[in-house]
Amino acid sequence: MGETEHAAEPRLTGRQEEIFAVRGAPEFAVFDGILAQAVDSPGIFWVDDEGVSLGEGAFGDAVALAFYVRWGLEAAWLMRAGVGPAVARLAAARAAAQFAVAEWDGVAALPGWVGAFAGDLAPGEAVLREVAPDGDETDFAAVRAVWADLGTAEALMETGGDIRLQRDPVTALNGYGCSHRPRPWAVTFASSTASSSSERGYAAADSLRLAVTAGLFAGGRRAAVARALGEARAGIGGYFGLGEGCAVVLAASGTDTELLALALTHIGAPDLPVRNILVAPEETGRGVPMAARGVHFAVNTALGADVVCESPVDGFRPDTAVTNVKLRGATGLREAAAVEAEIAAAVAAGIAAGEKVLLHGLDLSKTGLLAPRPGFLRALRERYGGTFDLVIDACQARLSPASVRAYLALDAVVLVTGSKFFTGPPFAGAAILPPPIAARLHRETLPAGLEAYFGRDEFADCFATADLPAMGNYGLALRWHAALAEMRAFSRVKAERRARILALFAETVERKIAENPALRLLRRPEILRGEWEEEWERRRSIFSFSLRAPHEPARHLNPAEARQVYVWLNADLSGIVVGDAAVAARICHIGQPVSLPQFGGEQGVLRVSAGARLIAGEPSHLALEEDERIVREMADLAIVFDKIRLILDNWDALRVAGPAPCYRAGGKT
Repeated sequence: MGETEHAAEPRLTGRQEEIFAVRGAPEFAVFDGILAQAVDSPGIFWVDDEGVSLGEGAFGDAVALAFYVRWGLEAAWLMRAGVGPAVARLAAARAAAQFAVAEWDGVAALPGWVGAFAGDLAPGEAVLREVAPDGDETDFAAVRAVWADLGTAEALMETGGDIRLQRDPVTALNGYGCSHRPRPWAVTFASSTASSSSERGYAAADSLRLAVTAGLFAGGRRAAVARALGEARAGIGGYFGLGEGCAVVLAASGTDTELLALALTHIGAPDLPVRNILVAPEETGRGVPMAARGVHFAVNTALGADVVCESPVDGFRPDTAVTNVKLRGATGLREAAAVEAEIAAAVAAGIAAGEKVLLHGLDLSKTGLLAPRPGFLRALRERYGGTFDLVIDACQARLSPASVRAYLALDAVVLVTGSKFFTGPPFAGAAILPPPIAARLHRETLPAGLEAYFGRDEFADCFATADLPAMGNYGLALRWHAALAEMRAFSRVKAERRARILALFAETVERKIAENPALRLLRRPEILRGEWEEEWERRRSIFSFSLRAPHEPARHLNPAEARQVYVWLNADLSGIVVGDAAVAARICHIGQPVSLPQFGGEQGVLRVSAGARLIAGEPSHLALEEDERIVREMADLAIVFDKIRLILDNWDALRVAGPAPCYRAGGKT
């Protein structure tokens, strides 16, 4: 696996620490070059120039050992980075406590202060002094001041988004059915929605977390987080090969970028009402149609503000109108020519009415559709010039840098995420601005209501952000650094090999669907962008299919029923279903169901999708030859469809049992 990423040095992160503990007490472990050595001593751990010494007290059981290894090694790393001993001990203790509480149901073998250190509120001085007896009031005040920014990478990646990022204490999963901790045992083909962090992505986020933690106690929070966000913007710009004058703005989600796109149109023509033309809003994010009107799309925002869903965002024109153009009818997909004729008519009508038109293109939708075609957009730009704004929803990110640059050449704002195709953690969005649109940021200020969604540091320095809070979104920075690790690994894989893997993925999906008469594959037109397009990006990587209802083969599952299948795939069904017990126990995470029209109502369509991680592999695959890895991946893909068959065959029993998703089979321990 020559193209996969190798860590510069061995390190312990997340589940690796538990593995280290369960395998017994080795003589030493290494974390970023810091040695942890087991010694004959009644103490717990201490740090010196040689590394970390673990005394007999750290070896009570596997849980205690993993906890003290984590605490000691991280404290040593922070001390080497210049953090004072007491502060380093306290900051590392918070991360170790969160790690222990997340990993194990019972932490009775650990110190009594673990629960307090894992909590949201900083403990009092008496508890802090238990952890750092040599600390003083200055040390304690420094830690309290940044308490919310201390902890594990997974806990911090859950911040700076909305309620969907929050971890369910029962399932240990977020609202997308995935985890910010690595989950390598799960069969994952969910990149059309969201994926759990990979080991590579987690390691990148954790490295950033350590650097920012050290920076919190040196230059301060804003400088440390702003630097991390600037590195993320630069990484995105470098991956896509952006030219001079382009700008990258980071956003917590693709829906937040939609609100930003509308704001950019508002400040480009503040005296004109906006006509926002959305293509297939039913196949984009659920909140996009609301953001397109300039109203709040949830009950809270990325920066933690409580808002009223569908109430106006302060500073946006109240006369913004939305025109929806559908890609599907009751009988299936509409012809591209009919869709483009409707778009052309809407653009012409808006311009004639004196409106500022904002047209949205899709590359690609939730089910892998592209509309309108780039040639059509080019013709519109040639006809109307700069009298309308153009934004391309490329949040699936299943396109090459050359395709992104081709859209930018049409003066289109391109919306991307690191959390779909690239399989970074959910809630990592960005808007790539062409030079004419980027220039607006230096002339006008953004609508005041965006202060609930963006800090200044998500942008490069500009006049437009003067009214935004002087801060940056730390959780967003961590998530983007995890995504960038995946993007770098993907970029090292040759285009021909990408295409070959996607072709094999398609063959496997089509074969497994053909084997099951209860499944029906949805048609997808061929994708053609232009002469710059690479073969891999024309390959189908999202496969959508409907399921015939058990006991009622004349109809397909409705959206609620399809969601049940999606949930049960992500659960351990052993002991509930009759059939292959090994398949029943496998955890399978795929794309959330999409509601599409069918005769007499709505059908729920499930999706399996190939992401960048399938193509690049990840560190846990390093022991496998490349062909061996792909064979195993295709076998895992087949298991998804085998488990779907098992679910349909045991429908009644599952409806009674109601199994819930889980982080791993058998629960947390």
